[in-house]
Amino acid sequence: MTRLFVALFPPEPVIRSLRAALPPGAPLTKPSKWHITLVFLGEAPPGEVSAVLSELRPGASFSLRLTGGGRFGTAAWAGVAGDLEALTALQGGIKSLLSASGYLSDARPYQPHLTVSYRGDRATSTALAAHESTPWTVTEFALVESRDGNYDRLQSWPLADH
Repeated sequence: MTRLFVALFPPEPVIRSLRAALPPGAPLTKPSKWHITLVFLGEAPPGEVSAVLSELRPGASFSLRLTGGGRFGTAAWAGVAGDLEALTALQGGIKSLLSASGYLSDARPYQPHLTVSYRGDRATSTALAAHESTPWTVTEFALVESRDGNYDRLQSWPLADH
């Protein structure tokens, strides 16, 4: 068993732009781990979850951008804007499919964001509030394993072309 989640990963230029907008020396998580969680599963068998996700018939690709930010306790996060209807539909479809197969996830309402720090400070929050990335097209989602502080993308699924 391992800790699993389903996520979107912004492309490298968006990650570089966000990193450049944040204060030097800020206590950030590794930019290679920056993602937008769709569904957090916790302990679950990767092979079984992957088989369930392979049954999903996702909608078309859509556009997102990072903009603004905030804090959950001490965690600092970048906000998400763009085609939130498509994002919410993808997240809801994945969550429903996994729930129907017995994989329970967080019951709280979905609030898309990208966590940049678990020890965010005022300078980081100020920089996030002023940041807006260029839009990107979301073309896939991934099943990710969290183990020993590292994230491994186990499998990705494409979204349909427009």
